[in-house]
Amino acid sequence: MRRFDGLGAMQAATAMTLVGSSVAASSLVTRYPILGGQAARYGLGAAVLAVLARGKLPRPRRSQVPRLLALAGTGLAGFNVLLIAALRTSDPGSVGVIIGCLPVVMAVLGPALAARAPTGRVVAAAVVVSAGAAFVQWSGGSLPAVGLSLAFGALACEAAFSVLAVPLLASLGPVGVSTYACAAAAAMLLAGALGVEGTGAFRFPSSREAEAFAYLGLVVTALAFVLWYSGLRRLGVERAGLFAGLVPVAALLTAAAVGTTTLSLARLAGVVVVGAGVTIGMKS
Repeated sequence: MRRFDGLGAMQAATAMTLVGSSVAASSLVTRYPILGGQAARYGLGAAVLAVLARGKLPRPRRSQVPRLLALAGTGLAGFNVLLIAALRTSDPGSVGVIIGCLPVVMAVLGPALAARAPTGRVVAAAVVVSAGAAFVQWSGGSLPAVGLSLAFGALACEAAFSVLAVPLLASLGPVGVSTYACAAAAAMLLAGALGVEGTGAFRFPSSREAEAFAYLGLVVTALAFVLWYSGLRRLGVERAGLFAGLVPVAALLTAAAVGTTTLSLARLAGVVVVGAGVTIGMKS
């Protein structure tokens, strides 16, 4: 049985709670050009992290650059593009259920990449967490074949966000990985925005959009990424993945707090199931 790491658990839980809270902020920028907005978000996050590092960011080795680019292209830029595309063709709750399977994917993929068998208790806990997340998100909507494919693509990219980062954390640290990945993703999205939308990729944001982008860039990107990678380094892929179930929980509670959704008995039951699954997995 692995010893419980309270600090790692707190870091991972806080990170995923902040990511879940981004739903409310993201709803304020739906009218802003998508690629340009995401480029600005990651650019802001990278700039803030670089300033906080005070010139002490470790320099990546040449052999690490391809992995950093892959991380930025999949876990950051690719995830957002595929998620938005999926939401345009399918019910958000149905897409959320697919992406909510991330704990199971990480519980199996993490040990596989380390050439060892998965831990049965962690896998079982991940299934419980994903089931609870499904109760929180499910709305009975449709999920056509195109939307299903896009949602699975987003799920794969979300897993890559953690799996590709693990070998980089030892030498670059959470701040270094977050900074370089955000900077690379911002450059990719900027190129895509200008190539697809030209000068229409950007416009002066309204005051509410500016506040939302500031929250997304500073809190959901800079702070949450560093916390997540800090927790990931301490807990490992399979146990850290359990905390991904907190994303829909935080999104639900935040939306309920601002009055944009209601708390049903089924959703509250899902919240309890997610908590139970995380607890079981962390005690293994």
